[in-house]
Amino acid sequence: MRVRVATAVLGLTTVTVLALPACSTNSGEAKPAPSSAAGSGNPANGERQTAPLSSAALQTLLLDESGLGTSYTRKPEPTAQHDDVTVLGCPALDRLGGEAATGGSLDFPRKAKASFTYTGDSDSEVSEELYSDTSDKLSDGTGRIFDAMTGCPEYQVLVGSSTVGVTTHRASAPHLGDERWSMLLTFSAGGQDSVVKQTAVRTGNVLLIVSGAPALVDQNLDRALAKATASR
Repeated sequence: MRVRVATAVLGLTTVTVLALPACSTNSGEAKPAPSSAAGSGNPANGERQTAPLSSAALQTLLLDESGLGTSYTRKPEPTAQHDDVTVLGCPALDRLGGEAATGGSLDFPRKAKASFTYTGDSDSEVSEELYSDTSDKLSDGTGRIFDAMTGCPEYQVLVGSSTVGVTTHRASAPHLGDERWSMLLTFSAGGQDSVVKQTAVRTGNVLLIVSGAPALVDQNLDRALAKATASR
């Protein structure tokens, strides 16, 4: 139950990272200063701009079982979900609409994703997502969604006939890349709680997001970033 609850709602946290800027009426405003979770100085200022990577190139930079170890098994990509979704208690997220909340991937066109089940001590999951765009767009989009989600410390998500309570708060992000963000989300449903950590790191024109069981995120973040930036 714990894994299923976290996995079902995890799509909400990841898909909105890129959908929010497209739906925001403030996309033309000056970029806000980095949040305390990011901890970076001047995002994208003075960075050497290079062309975004293709989805095919990003796919080769994802972790796989050979880099994770025998305790990890890659999961097949889920089929599209069409449940009605309503967010209660967080207008910024509710404005995205149910289609955006369950659509699967973020709004950046260049992307790649892999999800794994860890069977070491207990069945837990971790996912890795890579996106590429200009550094400004990655910085603005990621900062906006983390600010929106952590700005709503408590809300509910109605998925079909199921209700999931969500609480969020910022977490410390390791000093990696040009910018970084991190938060903890607790999903409550059917008397069970599931905690998911989500950490994002931007390095130039590549954004890495690792989500899942907190210990697995911390354990695999460095190696995911190392592979994603190995040829850069």
